[in-house]
Amino acid sequence: MNREEPVKAAIAGTNEDSAFHYQALTPDLILTAIEAMGIYPETGLLALNSYENRVYQFRCDRGVRYVVKFYRPERWSDQQIQEEHDFSAALVDEEVPIATPVMINGRTLHEYQGFRFALFPSIGGRAFEVDNLDQLESVGRFIGRIHQFSKRSNFSYRDTLSPQLLGVDSLKWLKESGHIPSGLALPYFTVVEQILEKSSAMWQPKDFTNIRLHGDLHPSNILWTPDGPGFVDLDDAKMGPAIQDLWMMLAGDKQQQTLQLEVLLESYEEFCEFDTRELQLIEPLRAMRMLHYNAWLSRRWADPAFPMNFPWFAEDKYWEQQILAFKEQLAMLNEPPLSLLPQY
Repeated sequence: MNREEPVKAAIAGTNEDSAFHYQALTPDLILTAIEAMGIYPETGLLALNSYENRVYQFRCDRGVRYVVKFYRPERWSDQQIQEEHDFSAALVDEEVPIATPVMINGRTLHEYQGFRFALFPSIGGRAFEVDNLDQLESVGRFIGRIHQFSKRSNFSYRDTLSPQLLGVDSLKWLKESGHIPSGLALPYFTVVEQILEKSSAMWQPKDFTNIRLHGDLHPSNILWTPDGPGFVDLDDAKMGPAIQDLWMMLAGDKQQQTLQLEVLLESYEEFCEFDTRELQLIEPLRAMRMLHYNAWLSRRWADPAFPMNFPWFAEDKYWEQQILAFKEQLAMLNEPPLSLLPQY
């Protein structure tokens, strides 16, 4: 994985070992579940890019476009999903343009034949351009508004971002998985353990403030609409330091990332103060996201969709590339963190 490209796949939860797959989630079941809500699809179901959940777009007989999300069973509890829904609804009340599930019969979370699902209004738009500084400025402003609101209270049921959650648990899983080729296990685990030791040391000494986060705010979870940014997919909402919702916007060399960070934070701080000590977490978060991605693929390998879409995961070449990528990332952890102009 190129260290300059944030992982596009959603980060999976780490608390379950589910061999579940979606073979029972047939088109007829999906349509029947939607129609049970009094909404009648007029078009076919367009599958959207999601491997963790199953997500489809359609237009109903009243001309309204919806997105339906079927949650992966055993991943989140009802309380965790509902907390995500309530958070997004509260942000909409704060005039933040974020996709929030539709309330039907007094509920946003529904169940049909063992599958939990939610319906969202479809947000049209084009891809957010991280190298467009005007767009980046607008996104920074809205993230600042999100975090200003987020600080008012905490999640009760969602996870808290930490080296344990992203790193230690992922490493433990991979060691027990048998997915690392035997001839590459020693160099892989050696560099990963060095990364975790360094990342944890950079994280632990500081008293970073945990707030409610989007949690997986990579550029693909932002759409650009005629009115500006539209945020989607709060599936990985969690507690954690504010930088988690900012660092995945950064791309390119150090000079480019510094400029992007300055634009983001200048607009962010119009609404919410930023603790610059968190800048030292950027590379540890990047490193642990890389590791977590490896573990995510391993955890989901029993789902037939994964060998089909990620066949390279089972090849030695992939793990050789991962070892090189982690060595590069270890070097980045030993470099000074990104710094900003004196006014920051």
